[in-house]
Amino acid sequence: MSAAKYGFEFKRITLPLSKLLPVRHIVDPEKKYKRYSSILSSIPLSGIIEPLMVFPQKGGTYLIMDGHLRYHALKALKIDEVECLISTDDESFTYNARISRLAPIQEHKMITRAVKNGVSVERIASALHMDVRDIKSRLNLLRGIHEEAAELLKDKEVSIQVFWILRRVTPVRQIEIAELMVSANNFSKGYADGLFMGTSKDQLVDPGKPKTMLISAEEIAKMEAEMEVLERDFKAIEEGYAENMLNLTVVRGYVKKLLANAKVVRFLSTKHQDFFAEFERIAAIESF
Repeated sequence: MSAAKYGFEFKRITLPLSKLLPVRHIVDPEKKYKRYSSILSSIPLSGIIEPLMVFPQKGGTYLIMDGHLRYHALKALKIDEVECLISTDDESFTYNARISRLAPIQEHKMITRAVKNGVSVERIASALHMDVRDIKSRLNLLRGIHEEAAELLKDKEVSIQVFWILRRVTPVRQIEIAELMVSANNFSKGYADGLFMGTSKDQLVDPGKPKTMLISAEEIAKMEAEMEVLERDFKAIEEGYAENMLNLTVVRGYVKKLLANAKVVRFLSTKHQDFFAEFERIAAIESF
């Protein structure tokens, strides 16, 4: 089985803007793109959080695959160089899918760094076109969140309300919920609510505080029990997935060899038609 191909190298390099070549022609970005003004005003406060994605050309120049608005903002601010990630191909249409937008935890770190550098909350709110209360909320985003849970969610586009839910459970349960959200690739408040409602009382920060949902205590207890079973089953399946896939691949290869033998095919088709049909189906599978 061949390894998956990465769309970019992991090393960041600093390049002069004069070496970067846009592949999109953008005229008057401030009028055409609402987020351009936020990018323009945030760079002096916190710099470029998300590097530009570029592809090397002959002669030492680089095509910009992702980050055209950031490029134009840097030019407008008369900044001469920028951190970039080097792409491994020039398929620019794929990079918006490969690169995540700024996640809440990354945004929290950006705001925290700006405040430590002496920038006021009011100025950050003005620059990002946000309410001061929202900035303060993001500044305190990880208060009460276990560092391992935060590490699991650091680059995920998690709903802000999820962190409110995590604060209501113990650190161990925070990690469990974060792991389940990552495994399911679901970072919505609704999913976090479901996991919270399935949390046993001994894993709550305040066991005496009722879980805010219009269901009976009996239904909550039943949900907790079912959630524990589901989580246990899910982890068991996850642990055995790689081994099962390997076994299935070996079985498919063996079945294909059997069906390459004319005598075996003749025997199965006349004596065991049901097995023969199933073997044909397995052999026809291109990938699991």
